[in-house]
Amino acid sequence: MPRNSTPQLMATNNPIHVQSPEDIQRTVRRLIALAVKGLVPMFDPEKQLFCFKLKKTATNAVREGLSRRYTMITLMGLHRLEESGTNSPVKIMPVFDGLLANTDWVDNVGDLGLLLWLCALVAPQRLDEITDRLDVKNALSHFQDAQHGSTMELAWFLSGLSHASLARPEKLADLKDLAVQTYRLLRKNQGEQGVFAHVAKSENLADIFRKGIGCFADQVYPIYAMTLFWQAFQYEKAAEKALDCALAICEAQGSLGQWWWHYESSNGQVVGRYPVYSVHQHGMAPMVLFALGEAMQSDFGPWIYKGLQWLSDNELDFGMEDPSANVVWRCISGSTAQRYWRAAVAKLTHREDHTSRQGLQVLYECRPYELGWLLYAFAGKDGR
Repeated sequence: MPRNSTPQLMATNNPIHVQSPEDIQRTVRRLIALAVKGLVPMFDPEKQLFCFKLKKTATNAVREGLSRRYTMITLMGLHRLEESGTNSPVKIMPVFDGLLANTDWVDNVGDLGLLLWLCALVAPQRLDEITDRLDVKNALSHFQDAQHGSTMELAWFLSGLSHASLARPEKLADLKDLAVQTYRLLRKNQGEQGVFAHVAKSENLADIFRKGIGCFADQVYPIYAMTLFWQAFQYEKAAEKALDCALAICEAQGSLGQWWWHYESSNGQVVGRYPVYSVHQHGMAPMVLFALGEAMQSDFGPWIYKGLQWLSDNELDFGMEDPSANVVWRCISGSTAQRYWRAAVAKLTHREDHTSRQGLQVLYECRPYELGWLLYAFAGKDGR
């Protein structure tokens, strides 16, 4: 794989202007501090789980629901925080032990992948326990999301297998065939322009319209998974395919640094712009572009930090960070019905959606995984 290959994009279409290094470091330090504080009220100490979301009300912000999936992602971010030298506000191992106490909740290949990924980071000595108890070797035939070829979930599973192999090199031989099979399933969803579709198989009307359309999550998680797969198993083609997708989303990045929401896999075009999610700007895009850039010795910094600036310099001139609540509000969005309709119409007419700025508003929610990915992306990158 070629090294020192700086991404070459059409700068005339998307000029990159970012803050000074000092301003960037201040922004990153502020976001990390916000995330550390903000995760505390999202944690249920009795249940030893993070909530599903924190939602703004007329008087305060209230916790709603519980999520093991979000708990796993958040623990990854907190582990990265501790690796950078800062204490986690929540003790990681008791929460992790609680997740493993009863694994009946693992009912899809995506959550299994996240659990492997988390275990490889915080307790690699327990990987044998998980792979045996949850019959990992048969996961692709056992879980429905794997059978449907769900991009995000397959990417999480491939990331988990790759992290497990990197953490325990003696497991490389045991996991290689399964990892290669997962990679090939994932590749079936990638179009010639590098963009991934949401699923391989469609069983209802919504999936038929979405079959060729991938959301932003369907792009970033495969980039990360294929980068890790390359590093673990030396499968160079995976790095090339990860780079193809990374270049596609960077080429499509909006003038304000927006990471757009829906893409057509057949031609790589953006077919639905909104909502723009804060976690894409401060967490998911940075974490995968940092990982790919470090692996390939390439610099995605301009696109990462331009995306970060959107939190304050956006379509509504609204600061998405709320220091009073220690959150970053979830997104700038239009109506849910309109955004899926516009994506479907754009797919059918082969025209990009340029009208979706109408009726934009802020969604005053924050989910713990969003702050978890923020920490996973930026902890240790604040210039200290």
